[in-house]
Amino acid sequence: MKSFRSCAPPGRFAGFTLVEIMIVVVIIGLLAAMAIPAFARVREKSHSARFVSDLRTFAQAFESYAAQNGSWPGNAGTSVVPPGMSSADFNVSAWRTAKNSVGGRWNWDRNLNVTAGISTTGATATDAFMTTIDAKIDDGDLSTGLFQKFDTRFTYILEP
Repeated sequence: MKSFRSCAPPGRFAGFTLVEIMIVVVIIGLLAAMAIPAFARVREKSHSARFVSDLRTFAQAFESYAAQNGSWPGNAGTSVVPPGMSSADFNVSAWRTAKNSVGGRWNWDRNLNVTAGISTTGATATDAFMTTIDAKIDDGDLSTGLFQKFDTRFTYILEP
């Protein structure tokens, strides 16, 4: 019977060469380069979906309030819950959150640019990103339709 010995020449240890290690590092780098943009797109879609969902939830609460009371609630400051909006009908914690999913703060606008609208002020998202949100909600144009940009705020218009 033959004894099994290492294939390495005498005095050398078996292991990976520098070239083999470099090839593995390059392959891992290429995989990471492909994965990072995909993760960024998924994150962007998540923020967009969250914003649209919150906007629709708030719109439903305000429309319900108007149907029950015959008018819209009074104007309120940024992140301030409008008068008459109860926590039973309205997601107060989401409204008061320091930053919404586009980096801004929620604001109820009554007779400011529109008769009634839900705005986000101080958004850190780009106009291009907000245009993609507008395409989900409306017409994809921030200067027309139900979702518009007014100076520094993006407003979902409930009543023009």
